[in-house]
Amino acid sequence: MPRPWEADPSADLRRRIGPAPRALGTTKAGPECPDIWELDNGDIAIIGRDATDSYQGRLPEGVSVGRDERLVVIPRVTLTAAKPEIPDA
Repeated sequence: MPRPWEADPSADLRRRIGPAPRALGTTKAGPECPDIWELDNGDIAIIGRDATDSYQGRLPEGVSVGRDERLVVIPRVTLTAAKPEIPDA
């Protein structure tokens, strides 16, 4: 049975949501992660640290990470700084 949603790998990064990582102090040298981007199809891309293996054995009941998914961690400041640009609905 197909899943109700699939990521579209042909979608392009349209705009950064929130300040750049350097502005938040979450990177030192270049424009590396963490970051949040809106894709041209409206989906959201998150750039962060892959922590799937660290969390795999201790996920709450009803939470799972599919074999083609990764649990990604970003600093709280990245999301809170982006909040004004994230619509409520």
